[in-house]
Amino acid sequence: MSFQGKERQGGVKQITSHANPIIKEIKGLVAQRKHRRDSGLFVAEGLKLASDALKAGWGVRYLAMGPEARENQAALDVAAKAKAQGALILEVSNAILTNLTRRDNPQMVVGVYEQKVRGLDTIDVNERKTWICLDRVRDPGNLGTIIRTGDAVGAAGVVLIGDTTDPFAVEAVRATMGSLFHMPLIRCREDEFIDWRRNWPGLVVGTHLRGTMDYREPQYKEPLLLVMGNEQAGLSDALADSCNTLVKIPQEGQADSLNLAIATAVMLFEVRRDMLQLAK
Repeated sequence: MSFQGKERQGGVKQITSHANPIIKEIKGLVAQRKHRRDSGLFVAEGLKLASDALKAGWGVRYLAMGPEARENQAALDVAAKAKAQGALILEVSNAILTNLTRRDNPQMVVGVYEQKVRGLDTIDVNERKTWICLDRVRDPGNLGTIIRTGDAVGAAGVVLIGDTTDPFAVEAVRATMGSLFHMPLIRCREDEFIDWRRNWPGLVVGTHLRGTMDYREPQYKEPLLLVMGNEQAGLSDALADSCNTLVKIPQEGQADSLNLAIATAVMLFEVRRDMLQLAK
């Protein structure tokens, strides 16, 4: 079965060469942050993510479809929707998919999408939601997991402060498991965030070694900014000073710290617990 019967024209292109310019372009998006930044595009793997992106209204540039996809009705439906929105459908071999994704067992669908990043001025400060604010996150897996966890608890979105890892890196996108397409991303400098935060009407809570309060003690209320620090250094002094409340997550044993994604999850579910109690 083909996406367009025996004819491949218009929005469908068969590619057999690893040296094809489009294949090289996609490989560049996987490998190079600069290429993603300059083009405003990124790569996401899998049929589920392709479906999620289309449902959420993200622009799709290419869908590379392997042989299995051409016999899968759900994949054919996604390809038809993407083509109708102007995407170019690429019929490729499994060898090319492996080359694109650098995985021995690639997904049958690989998509190229348009990035979406907003500014602080797009946040509705009166909306009773929790925003996750991340200071200089370095690990793409941590960032992707936080985005996924934020989606799970119904957070409003994620604010990326300072020099953070690329949320559109393949490792980060994989870790989101599709939540990237549902969670707004805000990017800003530290000084921009601190200045904007002065007009925040609700609570600003950070986790920090200076915190003297157990994270379970505050009565969390929305709107809320949850500010989490860099994996190695924690929150900068300036960001810590901008918080209303600094809390700590008590630990036992010999570990000196929690993984950032786990610590953020602990905080988010504590906030959610308080929100559910307030709603009763």
